[in-house]
Amino acid sequence: MTLPLSDLLVVSLEQAVAAPMCTCRLADAGARVIKIERPEGDFARGYDDLVHGECSYFVWLNRGKESVVLDLGKAADKALFAAMLARADVFVQNLKPGAVGKLGFAIARLRREHPRLICCSISGFGETGPLAARKSYDMLIQAESGLASITGTSEPSRVGVSVVDIAAGMNAYEAILEALIARQRTDEGAALSISMFDAMADWMTVPLLQQEAGAPPRRIGLAHTSISPYGAFRSRDGVAILISIQSDREWRVLAEKVLGDAALAADPDFATNVERVKRRAETDGRVANTFAMLDAQVLEQKLAAADIAFARVNSPAELAHHPHLRRITIGTPSGAVSYPAPPRHDDYGTRRYGAVPALGQHTDKVRAEFAVSAGGVTNV
Repeated sequence: MTLPLSDLLVVSLEQAVAAPMCTCRLADAGARVIKIERPEGDFARGYDDLVHGECSYFVWLNRGKESVVLDLGKAADKALFAAMLARADVFVQNLKPGAVGKLGFAIARLRREHPRLICCSISGFGETGPLAARKSYDMLIQAESGLASITGTSEPSRVGVSVVDIAAGMNAYEAILEALIARQRTDEGAALSISMFDAMADWMTVPLLQQEAGAPPRRIGLAHTSISPYGAFRSRDGVAILISIQSDREWRVLAEKVLGDAALAADPDFATNVERVKRRAETDGRVANTFAMLDAQVLEQKLAAADIAFARVNSPAELAHHPHLRRITIGTPSGAVSYPAPPRHDDYGTRRYGAVPALGQHTDKVRAEFAVSAGGVTNV
């Protein structure tokens, strides 16, 4: 079955994580994605060499793309790049602020020359504002946005995956999809600007509102600043089990059916979440005492029977063997790799995911396809 974005051409001047996340999703949906790399390659190719000698970040985010090496400091390669953009539906770039303009491909100019082209720029702070020119990366935005200040336990901490890059990449993906829908009605492209800071500030809305209401959130590890009990408690055999109580009704069920304490279930001092948060230490202590007397298997059975939401606090080692983990197998220049499947199911049938390209693997083919004559005319 034809995929939703089949017949669309995406040209991406990308590196690292945010833009590759966006274009990976576009490729998964059927778009042809031509990834422009500098002669030394996307620097994310060198973050590690843990997947048959390939980088774990790169093999995750670059499946199904064509790799073309261009030196945009050279006139011939600039002309070739311009020819590609002339045929493209979408242009994605996440170079440092101002770089694409200095190369001769300012977004305003591209929009004038190619009215149907959708241009999407991803940067640390967007196109306007006091920090617009600042170069930035994921962890820097985690710090600047306040995310690190509410993460961890005793000291500010980085979230363990690149949440800023991922959020910005997915914001870019959804913005491009909206622009494609709008183009069907208007025949006009768009200039889209995605700010990594804005992406994370949006995610920080609740902590900001709490701060402005006089109740600033605290770093409390695997607990919840607004809900109790909501955290990890160890079983008798040492397994950390995290529970989430979302309502006062669920608290009463937990107290009576899991903790075996009918009096606690009826105690007005613990009847509402507001009261339980006031008495967090005692609330959590009651839960911890009961959990410490039961083995994990028994606890999980009791929690499941009471319909209480819970999870084991797993590591990547446990994830690798998790019974619910779906995987796909992707080709890479150094062999096949299996990793988690994209988080979607649809009725397009079993999707086929393209391979991760070697550096410059498609350069010759694309040069021939978009060849530019000496007079500047694209050969078709």
